[in-house]
This record gives sequence, C-alpha cells and structure tokens, in this order.
Amino acid sequence: MSVKVKICGLSERATLDVALDAGADMVGLVFFPRSPRNVTIEQAGALAPAARGRAEIVALTVDADDALLEAIAREIRPDYLQAHGSESPARVAEITRRFGLPVIKAIKVRDGQDIDRAENYAGTAVFLLFDAAAEMVQDALPGGNGVSFDWSLLAGRGMGQFMLSGGLRPDNVAEAIRITGAPMVDVSSGVESAPGVKDAALIRNFIEAAKSAG
Repeated sequence: MSVKVKICGLSERATLDVALDAGADMVGLVFFPRSPRNVTIEQAGALAPAARGRAEIVALTVDADDALLEAIAREIRPDYLQAHGSESPARVAEITRRFGLPVIKAIKVRDGQDIDRAENYAGTAVFLLFDAAAEMVQDALPGGNGVSFDWSLLAGRGMGQFMLSGGLRPDNVAEAIRITGAPMVDVSSGVESAPGVKDAALIRNFIEAAKSAG
C-alpha cells in the first residue's frame, strides 16, 4: 500500500495546488502565530475549498483554547485537528467530544520513553504523529524545525497507524520509511526554500520519493 503524505504549513494557493496535483493525501494549515507558516482563519477559509474532496484537511494547533478550535471547526471544517502542544489525553478526548473532529496527537520524541508514554493516548487520538523534540534548537517551534530523531526507536514496535515527522526531506524520506515502517509521513520545512516558503519542486520530489518507498 502506498505511503500517505501530508504536506504541512501551506499558506499560498499556488503551492497548495502543487501539493494537490502531485498527489498529497493530506494538507496541513497551521494556526500558531509564532510560526512562519501561520494562517489566519480568513486565509485558511480561502484555501480549504480548493483542497476539499482532493485531500484531507488538517488544522494544526498548539494548546489552542476552545474559541480558536470552534472558529476552525466552523469556518474551515477540517477533516482532522492536530494537537501539537502539551495537550493531555483528557484534553484530546475533550476536543474530540466537543468539536466532533478526530484529533491527531503529536508526540515529541527524545528517547524511547517518549514513545512508551504515547500509549497514554490510545483510544483518544485517532492516531499519533511522532516528531522530534526540538528543545535544543534556538527559538524552536513546536514543529517545523527541520530536525529528526532516532528513527530506529520506532523500528519493530508494531505501532499500527502512525505518522512520521521531523527533519524529513526528499533525499531521506525513503530511508525513514524503510527504518520505521511508517504508513504516513509529514513534511513542512523539508520542502521549503526559506522558513514558511514552500518550494514546488521539493514538494513534488518529496511526494514522489515517499510514494515510491511505500
């Protein structure tokens, strides 16, 4: 089965169209003001209709309050909410119940214990996204820092449905899939020419490399 690909942090119609035309399965819209990939509700509302029916729409938030989540659910109507902060299992369950949307929970990985603790989200998150913990990166964001973790930590764990993220690029995504067995991959900075600036050729190359690996 072909690996599913999520292109995250899209903020312009031109590169959204590139991702859709290249076969992206999911597209991510970031609602986090500190991120260079941040979009407003109005910007996302203009982008979402172009993706709807062609790819699943993921709205990424970081410890968002109910007011923001309500606005996203109402105006954007995403297929998933992505919780990329310190949301607890109880908070993930509450978001799912309150807004009627499945939640992808991002897990920041430093070592194997972080992966072990991810089991606490079983039954609350629809699936997990494993990303690199980036505390050592200056001015680090919750995601999109372009750093990876030790992929071998996921090898042989039989994780089922999960998404791999963190430091993926067109030239290493196939190896990452081979090591982890990831059925889904997520990329943001790895297909950019500058922070927040998506590159059409890199998007196409990434999707082709990931699909070929699967």
